[in-house]
Amino acid sequence: MERTFREQLCFLLLCLSVLKGDSRYIEDNEVTHDEMYSFLNSDLKREIPDEFIYRRTLRCLDMVAVEGQFSFLSDRPQLSCAAFFIAQPDEVISVYFDDVDVDCRGGDFIKVFDGWVMKGEKFPSSLDHPLAPHERYVDYCDSGSLRRTVRSSQNVAMIFFHIRNAGKSFTITVKKVINPFPCNIISQIPEGTFTMVIPQQHRNCSFSIIYPVEVQILEFSIGRHNDLPKRSVTGCTEAGDFVELLGGKGLDTSKMLSIADLCTSFTGPTNMKIACDNTVLRIVSSGKVVNRVSFSYRLLDQQELQRIKLNSVEDVCFNG
Repeated sequence: MERTFREQLCFLLLCLSVLKGDSRYIEDNEVTHDEMYSFLNSDLKREIPDEFIYRRTLRCLDMVAVEGQFSFLSDRPQLSCAAFFIAQPDEVISVYFDDVDVDCRGGDFIKVFDGWVMKGEKFPSSLDHPLAPHERYVDYCDSGSLRRTVRSSQNVAMIFFHIRNAGKSFTITVKKVINPFPCNIISQIPEGTFTMVIPQQHRNCSFSIIYPVEVQILEFSIGRHNDLPKRSVTGCTEAGDFVELLGGKGLDTSKMLSIADLCTSFTGPTNMKIACDNTVLRIVSSGKVVNRVSFSYRLLDQQELQRIKLNSVEDVCFNG
């Protein structure tokens, strides 16, 4: 539990290499923590003029948090390469293929994935994403000019690419688009405040924090039909609309530990410390009412982690 956010994201990237068992090029990849995560710094992003188009080389394993143009040139066969894209919570990501020179018939591919994948686990979960699992992959070699632009459904996306021969290349442009009703978010920062609203849509939305944190629920309003009183429902599953707190080590919310369910509207605050690698606040919505939750979160320090380690819930997060 002593890993920093940078270390956890680095671990996420490195785990990608075992998806297909191809890890031999990671040891030779010259990616440093400072290079990989410098563009997560909000101050640096504000320094980039609006009229300036940021350009740089895309690495075999990479993290991209800014808009710009990114090019990859193969100097040797590349296996299981990927770039992770992340935007602000209220943004989605648009990936545009500017120029592609790869051998699709020879086995090369460039696939955009709507979300993130780590060790076979997906975010958002297949249960929470509007598209079927196979529809979340867009292969440029299959779609070509028909799908030169791919837009994500949330603030994270990624590309997988496999290039067999040296000298092949591609260039993409990454842009961010405002999302008026953000749903399924991975936070870039270990502390903050956010309000998530589902406007009468039958969908589930998660806010994922890749840290052990204290979550303070400031206010939430879970709508009800006029003929149904507001009441607590054991486990909340009968309520149809509810908020749940989850904790775990992976990305997939369907595989995480349920820590608490909330299904009666109230004004808070309510605090809970969750000592898991990944903490998720998730709204389950029937689509018949408007659901809203406001919350804040902050990183737990080492003393707090030690104090709660013996707690029966957090103990699962440490040792499960």
